[in-house]
Amino acid sequence: MTGLPVSVPGVSARVVMQTGCGPYAYIVVDFEPPGPDGASEFLHTVSDDRLPHEFLPAVRDGIREGLGGVAAVAVLTDGGFHEVDSRDQGYRLAGRYAGMAALAAAGLGEPPADRGRQIRVNWPGKPRAKPGAGT
Repeated sequence: MTGLPVSVPGVSARVVMQTGCGPYAYIVVDFEPPGPDGASEFLHTVSDDRLPHEFLPAVRDGIREGLGGVAAVAVLTDGGFHEVDSRDQGYRLAGRYAGMAALAAAGLGEPPADRGRQIRVNWPGKPRAKPGAGT
């Protein structure tokens, strides 16, 4: 299994579906190369009042999907939720986009595209939109 070769701090993903209710999700993740054993890890430093811990498995699963088999240590450092609109689906999607962004920042994959106002993802080195591009 390939390991993430460099640290990628401060990857953020926000999911805001504006068709009726939810899902809403917001996460910030620091990605690190795997340890000496080469295994992936998911850790978090977020308190339950910032992001209810019931959503952590969905974030973890989404990150795993987004990394596509690349080993990394993912540390969830911040998050946000909406009492009505947050769902596992939104956190899984945010995690997937965060994982893909980490790969792009490390030079291992294509950058994920923002999906208008519905999904926004940022990472160190993300190319800026060209003026007039509409994003």
